[in-house]
Amino acid sequence: MSSTDSSAEKRITGTSERREHIIQRLRAQGSVQVNDLSQLYGVSTVTIRNDLAFLEKQGIAVRAYGGALICEGNAPGAEPSVEDKSSLNTAVKRSIAQAAAGLVKPGHRIILDSGTTTFEIARMLRQHTDVIAMTNGMNVANALLEAEGVELLMTGGHLRRQSQSFYGDQAEQSLQNYHFDLLFLGVDAIDLDRGVSTHNEDEARLNRKMCEVAERIIVVTDSSKFNRSSLHKIIDTQRIDMIIVDEDIPVESLEGLRKSGIEVVLV
Repeated sequence: MSSTDSSAEKRITGTSERREHIIQRLRAQGSVQVNDLSQLYGVSTVTIRNDLAFLEKQGIAVRAYGGALICEGNAPGAEPSVEDKSSLNTAVKRSIAQAAAGLVKPGHRIILDSGTTTFEIARMLRQHTDVIAMTNGMNVANALLEAEGVELLMTGGHLRRQSQSFYGDQAEQSLQNYHFDLLFLGVDAIDLDRGVSTHNEDEARLNRKMCEVAERIIVVTDSSKFNRSSLHKIIDTQRIDMIIVDEDIPVESLEGLRKSGIEVVLV
């Protein structure tokens, strides 16, 4: 590694950002060493050990002598762009969206999280009337422009171009004075024990705020997101009221959800 790369790593500020970079190095190399990371990020070896202990608890790494190894089965992948996500499982997402849109009735106030599945839901709402919808997704808002019967509210905030979503204090505060009937929440990963999670800390924080102001939390996801975990937890799985998913969901996950009293809609 060049001195320029090393200096760039030392400019990383904050625990979350450092841990995300450690995950990237684990993914690229398969393993990391405590002493190397301590020098790389300019922090103590105790701090690095705490980072690795956290990643082990999340099921992302296994600590080994002097460092850690990546858990191949549970390691989160790099966050794909919206364009990349939109090309994956499109038919399944549209089936999920159709079922989700069928839950929206006149008079409902809903939140549509940013994402490609919620984008498909927005497209299905073009014939709906007397609906108020808030979103933090630029792509979702664009899809609702043609839905004349839907009053559109935006959270505002800082734009993440990678996900075409808004986040931050302004976005979170915009939710404070509202109460919504339904939240349609897309996820990066879901695990019965580790809960619902996402790649980005700011989006996880905003998603938690959405959950607080919604009467019902409806997770919309394809089956590929199961038995995976990302770094930033949104909520425990048990807090979900309903999940809409395709029939390829792992059997043990389906049984676990139903045992937890979560309504599962298969498409």
